[in-house]
Amino acid sequence: MHEERTYDLVLLGATGFTGRLVAAHLATRTEGVRWAVAGRNRERLEELASSVAGLPGATRPDVEVVDVADLVGLLALTSRSRVLATTVGPYAELGELVAQACVRSGTHYADITGEPGFVSLLRDRYDADAANRGVKLVTCCGFDSVPHDLGVRFTVDHLPDDVPLTVRAYVSGQGRFSGGTAHSALAAIGARTLPRPDRGDDPDPRVQRRVAPLPARIHRIEQLGGWGVPLPTIDPVIVLRSARVLEGYGSAFRYGHFARVRRLPTVVGGVAAAGSAAALASFGPTRGLLERALPARGEGPDEATRQRSSFSVTFLGRGGDTEVTTRVSGGDPGYDETARMLGEAALSLALDEGPDAAGVLTPAVGLGRPYLDRLMAHGPRFEVVHA
Repeated sequence: MHEERTYDLVLLGATGFTGRLVAAHLATRTEGVRWAVAGRNRERLEELASSVAGLPGATRPDVEVVDVADLVGLLALTSRSRVLATTVGPYAELGELVAQACVRSGTHYADITGEPGFVSLLRDRYDADAANRGVKLVTCCGFDSVPHDLGVRFTVDHLPDDVPLTVRAYVSGQGRFSGGTAHSALAAIGARTLPRPDRGDDPDPRVQRRVAPLPARIHRIEQLGGWGVPLPTIDPVIVLRSARVLEGYGSAFRYGHFARVRRLPTVVGGVAAAGSAAALASFGPTRGLLERALPARGEGPDEATRQRSSFSVTFLGRGGDTEVTTRVSGGDPGYDETARMLGEAALSLALDEGPDAAGVLTPAVGLGRPYLDRLMAHGPRFEVVHA
């Protein structure tokens, strides 16, 4: 990983909707950094490079043309970059060769997948090779699962480490799915692919800790008001993977992941809608109708819509007699904040003295405190609400 390469980082998928936002963020944060945007269409890439170069204080990226189905081309690109960040999804369909090229080239990798099946595939096929080569494949560097993974890391920093810890996260907000995210979610619902439990990988030998999810049941949130509804996303799996191997998560650790809903009728309606969507997505003809109703891949809301969007994740942490309430909050979660999260993850991989870890990693394990510091300065807000 120490040989000289052409680029410090490359952004793949830069001309897609989210990719353009990531490129704009990077352009204002890459002074002294050698970077490039990559994708299939040179004309669109050149237009993007000129566009972001016109931002205040921006740098202009180089342009690299590559197709995610071309392993030879991907290897040629990854061998010339220290870090590659990719927004090209659905990752289960389009992501494996990108990760494979990074492992073979000794190039660190970051993505914004929230697809449990893809993360499982990477762990099964590439974790050992990446670890042996000293390569970090850091998955879920967007709204799935940075606010939750790093939010829990921030929360346990304010709790004692010598007692069992419990953290409950409650997610609320408003925003709109991207076309790519919507199609990925439909595929997961139709295949009924829920995040699988951790495979029981060996923890850091210095860490002796049991971790477990809290019961997934609807409940009243007395401290916050409203109701907690279990969220069957990849986020709790990522949080518990971090808790298995990192210091600071107590003598034992349990985590619960919920949506915060203010009114019980909303809870009932949401559960019914989710069940209907699962039924429709699993049946071919109705699945096709759902797909046609979704926004196209590569599409997203305009700036005015994103400006009206926001998110908040409130964490209720307890360890012994100590309780703490923390919050991670920000603007539009699916686009603007995700772009900042991925951009800062790529910069952290390229520039920071991060944790001594390799393999297929969570953001907290692979990027650690330097990444949290970057987020606190250039991403969502982390705060202690009550201690």
